[in-house]
Amino acid sequence: MRTFLAIVAGLAILSPSLPAQEPKQSLPSAPLPPASGASSPASITLDDALRLAIEHNHALLALRSTILQSQAQEITANLRPNPVLAWDAQFLPIFQPDQFSADYLNNNAQFDAGLSYLFERGKKRQHRLQAAQDATAVVRSQVSDSERQLVFNVAQQFIGVLLAESTLSFAEQDLDSFQKTVDISEARFHAGDMSEGDLLKIRLQLLQFESDVSAAKLARVQALAGLRQLLGFASVAEDYDVSGDLGYEPVRSALPDLKVMASQARPDLVAAQQGVTAARSQLALAEVNGKQDLTAGASYSHTAGTSSATFAFNIPLALFNRNQGEIARTRYAITQAQEQLSETSQQVSTDVVDAYENLRTSDRIIQLYRGGYVDQAKRSRDISEYAYRRGAASLLDYLDAERTYRANQLAYRQALASYMVAVEQLREAVGTRTLP
Repeated sequence: MRTFLAIVAGLAILSPSLPAQEPKQSLPSAPLPPASGASSPASITLDDALRLAIEHNHALLALRSTILQSQAQEITANLRPNPVLAWDAQFLPIFQPDQFSADYLNNNAQFDAGLSYLFERGKKRQHRLQAAQDATAVVRSQVSDSERQLVFNVAQQFIGVLLAESTLSFAEQDLDSFQKTVDISEARFHAGDMSEGDLLKIRLQLLQFESDVSAAKLARVQALAGLRQLLGFASVAEDYDVSGDLGYEPVRSALPDLKVMASQARPDLVAAQQGVTAARSQLALAEVNGKQDLTAGASYSHTAGTSSATFAFNIPLALFNRNQGEIARTRYAITQAQEQLSETSQQVSTDVVDAYENLRTSDRIIQLYRGGYVDQAKRSRDISEYAYRRGAASLLDYLDAERTYRANQLAYRQALASYMVAVEQLREAVGTRTLP
């Protein structure tokens, strides 16, 4: 009986039903098959996810409305003053109605009608429009920066889904493999070749594999829900899935080139530069607002049977209020905008350096795993499993090799996901998805 079990164990080790050799460069996401009778869920790639988020993310759509609001303020800034129409009637015998007559109204009552208009001096309207247009440019760049951050968040969440699906696929394969070990151990126990204590240890270890599968399923559901939140619930089906792999693609960009590209492409840096221009436009507007406007009007009067015309011109005397406070404030605002530009420029450089070093560190970790640790852990587990099933290794040695293999595989998947996130972080820091 022992010889028969040993032969069965050897065949089980060599059987193709055991987990296949792990790829060295990428790990498939292995999406779950749809339930029987259910329609296949829509599957989206990373590019699809980014496009859907840009088109349907509600937070981004709300921010885009601020561009339209700012453009509407340009219309307001470019409007001319309205003319003023005035009309009055005086000396009407309201309390002596018996005196109302055409002769009384012609000879005793007074009627006036006039039209006046405010003439803005110093090209105030043109300066208002320029200031509003500069403010719109800042808002547009700020929205672009929010889009840059959204793209990174979507990519990061998408990679999280790939990691969850890869982890689930591995957990199910590992559970299936260990279940065969449990079956063989039960056969050995019934044959008297294993103690009940060792069999209980094997069964208890099976609980860990089942727990891993349940945790991986929960992580996948949560990752998909988080991604759908970023994409907009209406943009994808409720049972959607993702298409892609956890993979390694080396990035060879040089740090100086990345810094130059970031200085040209980062929308928050562009917004800070435009903020200085907008502040100067506000100063120019404040200075012209200190100029006094002229009001001119003409009126017609009918008094005591006589018609006459009146022409009026008035302009305030700028003895006290020449808009000094607003001029001073806008000058300080220019200084503030310049300091913010310097701070943003430094932040951009820091972001690029941090993202670049993070990518290099993640790359080194990937190289360690690809240098042999992944294959070595699998071979060690397979050898221990084969020896244990033949009775040539202890249960503790086998379980230890299994734990090491599982931890190594999960860490490798996490390392791949971290590397992919580091690439996306570098793209976010540079401000473009095309790296030099």
